Amino acid sequence: MAASEFPTGTLMKGKRGLVMGVANKNSIAWGIAQQLHAQGAELAFSYQDEALEKRVRPLVESLGDEPFMVTADVTNDDSMDACFAALKDKWGQLDFLVHAIAFAGKDELVGSFTHNTTRLGFQRAMDISAYSFVDTARRASEMMPSKEDGGGAMVSLTYLGSERVVPNYNVMGVAKAALEASTRYIARDLGPQGIRVNAISAGPMRTLAMAGISGGRTLMKTGRDWSMLKEDTTIEGVAGSALYLLSDLGQSCTGEVLHVDAGFHAVAVPDIEE
Repeated sequence: MAASEFPTGTLMKGKRGLVMGVANKNSIAWGIAQQLHAQGAELAFSYQDEALEKRVRPLVESLGDEPFMVTADVTNDDSMDACFAALKDKWGQLDFLVHAIAFAGKDELVGSFTHNTTRLGFQRAMDISAYSFVDTARRASEMMPSKEDGGGAMVSLTYLGSERVVPNYNVMGVAKAALEASTRYIARDLGPQGIRVNAISAGPMRTLAMAGISGGRTLMKTGRDWSMLKEDTTIEGVAGSALYLLSDLGQSCTGEVLHVDAGFHAVAVPDIEE
């Protein structure tokens, strides 16, 4: 979906934020970025290395603004220091954060969680998928306005595999559970500063992350067939929910995991034909 096709307006006019996790045009983070931009937000994008920069830069340039891109390796403190120093030098203040970063080894996203999860793989998944949000939230909060000046907002991205067992999701489900718990604790800590912190649990979508999970296509079909709306999760739905949580429309909402999956999360047993 082109940026011009997202609902336009001024909900985010005057607000500046960092979007982390855009990998390609199908990324959920990219859909969210387009919606925020269509509502007037000024955006910065982080990337891990040169290979990702080459894929992301053309997308950022398509928004029509002067690209603001910064390197951020979430496993490296020096890299994160430099990232937020660049943000501070450029803007001074940050109004919102979109965290869409996760990783687990491909060999650990298939078969048995118990037998295929290594110590190093577990640590890496938790570090990149959960701790990175804790670290980023701390850094971002130090640049956000006081409660009296409007505070700020943060959104992380999760999936139902954090709450229920999903075949092959394995260690990523455990990492996402940690991410959701972290979201609540961060919301508690930053609430007095007027910073709202929430997570979006999106249904299966055709993203690079889904492609890395064995049986991803089956997950998408099941999500559609079992969902209450009998439809796929849409990027418009996820991006619109992020807009709500990050804009002033989302005031009084924090510590929440918002499911955007066509109602799939609430179904215990699919319709049974007699």
